[in-house]
Amino acid sequence: MSAALSLPGLAIEDWLAPFLPLERTLRARGPGWLQALRGKALASLRGEGFPTRRSEQWKYTDLRPVAAARFHPAEPAQPGDGDIRLAAALAEQPIVIINGRPSLPLPGPLGGRLIPLTEAWHQHSELAGVHLGRYASFDQRPFVALNTALFEDGLLVRIPAGSRLEAPVVIVHCAVPHGQPIAVHSRTLVLAGRNSRAAILEAWQGPDGQPYLSTAVTEVVLEQGALLDYTRLEQEGSEAFHFSALDARLERDSHLVSNSIALGGRLTRHEIGVVAADEGACCSLNGLYVPVGSQHVDNYTVVDHARPQTTSSQLYKGILDGRAEAVFQGRIIIRPQAQKSDAVQRNRNLLLSQAAVVNAKPQLEIQADDVRCAHGAAVGQVDQEALFYLRSRGLPVEQARRLLTLAFAEEVLERLKHPLLAEHLRQRLRERFGRGQEG
Repeated sequence: MSAALSLPGLAIEDWLAPFLPLERTLRARGPGWLQALRGKALASLRGEGFPTRRSEQWKYTDLRPVAAARFHPAEPAQPGDGDIRLAAALAEQPIVIINGRPSLPLPGPLGGRLIPLTEAWHQHSELAGVHLGRYASFDQRPFVALNTALFEDGLLVRIPAGSRLEAPVVIVHCAVPHGQPIAVHSRTLVLAGRNSRAAILEAWQGPDGQPYLSTAVTEVVLEQGALLDYTRLEQEGSEAFHFSALDARLERDSHLVSNSIALGGRLTRHEIGVVAADEGACCSLNGLYVPVGSQHVDNYTVVDHARPQTTSSQLYKGILDGRAEAVFQGRIIIRPQAQKSDAVQRNRNLLLSQAAVVNAKPQLEIQADDVRCAHGAAVGQVDQEALFYLRSRGLPVEQARRLLTLAFAEEVLERLKHPLLAEHLRQRLRERFGRGQEG
């Protein structure tokens, strides 16, 4: 257990005070199993508080700005044109969630298989009661605990056994502040049946210049032979604090492809936990983070090979400018019974400014002897030989740098199966690096 964060005049109870009336209301109206889950989450948060940098998991991220802020529960809101611009750019029929509440009726190719969680925990308790909160643990994860205690609604996505979804399911979470700093809690549960095929895109956005807190928890279960391509796009406002968690359980011969894209926010952390729970399970984790100015982005991944003949690959790339800071902590666990498993992890970072900072910490915990594992991390600047070549072909130096920067990101972008998203990201990167960033 990590020590609670201690600031003069501030305790976790003071920080939680604005949320306690909502917490009491939520615990009173849910089913018994959900009330118990919320109670455990709140007790965990009260017991552990906010971890300090003495905690190994939070060594490179300072939570004092979050602990010093005072947030309030988000009220229901109607989106404006600016709030749904991202949704319109990504899909013809996106599912829009405003301040943690789905906008009804729910569109999309799944029809009745998209279910608000407030309905699911009553009408589909055999699913929600078994899976919700089972995979996203609270240990040294204060924002998972906060989310579990306070989320008001969310989405259950059911992908039937044997189904093939031709179009991706696009879910866009919008934060709409209302005159004071708010806290928005997003919750998603994805259940993919045997031998199903699907793609899901979840995106988060909010207005610039307004402080708010966004927590997001997505739990995924892939049954035998299922394939899920899951993409997470974080494009929060410039003053936002965003903490997301993706926790997945992979059954026999299932395959998870995760793409994590981080562009926005003042301070963000993106956690991924995958358990390869049976033979043949496979995961591919791809990430791209592009902080500029004084942004701070933290990536924390854990892949647990629990059974034999499981495989994982990770490719995370960062582009930093200004005084930006980035963290990559990637942990691979090979259990004693996970013989003949294969795990590869790569982290590459491109610094466009001498003031930018990257902390990379790959970790291997190998408890079996017949396995193949490799990891590596690198931090560097624009390739001078490539820059010289482009300049010799007549390109101005800034244009040459921009081309090399965009090419660095392309290795991740080309893995995206969503063409509208890929083009949206290329345009955002062109805008971001079209001129020098000051920080």
